[in-house]
Amino acid sequence: GLVIASAIYLGALETAVTGWQKLWKALGVILLTWGLFLLVAVASGGHSALQPLAHLVGHSSVSSAPSSHPNFTRIKSIDELNSALATAKAQNKLVMLDFYADWCVSCKEMESFTFSDASVAQRLSSLTLLQVDMTNNSDEDKALLKQFGVVGPPAILFFDQQGNEVRSLRVVGFMKAPAFSEILTKLSRQKRE
Repeated sequence: GLVIASAIYLGALETAVTGWQKLWKALGVILLTWGLFLLVAVASGGHSALQPLAHLVGHSSVSSAPSSHPNFTRIKSIDELNSALATAKAQNKLVMLDFYADWCVSCKEMESFTFSDASVAQRLSSLTLLQVDMTNNSDEDKALLKQFGVVGPPAILFFDQQGNEVRSLRVVGFMKAPAFSEILTKLSRQKRE
């Protein structure tokens, strides 16, 4: 609604006479178009403001991106985390813990641009992937944040095969795929055979 209202304010639906009016009208038309795409996306069940119609597109590169997205196991408490770390230790696996929230823009960017990158997704496939959904900010969520001294999402923590956090590799905020891939390379060097 805000995008469409801004487009109308800029004169998208009015006649432009001067050069400046034409410039503002052009910007208004662009905003109006995007706003209409967003309305269609919301009405049809879309979830991304960056790619509002991606869920409606057939077999395109946009719709194939989520297939390389890794699957996380959601945890809700310190006890569930300790259990998952113990299981990973028994399997001699490294662990990635992602603090996520639906309202977190940087979390959505990590999903759309970093985790869905083919090389990152391939590297993540060998890890135990855990995720804390902070959307509701429950008492259990707050306890997990406090346990690790994390302010809020997005934050990504890595654990070695013994279940100890590798603090030097902690990621806070959005990170592009190449830089995140370097973090995963450093993590793989931590692995003891």
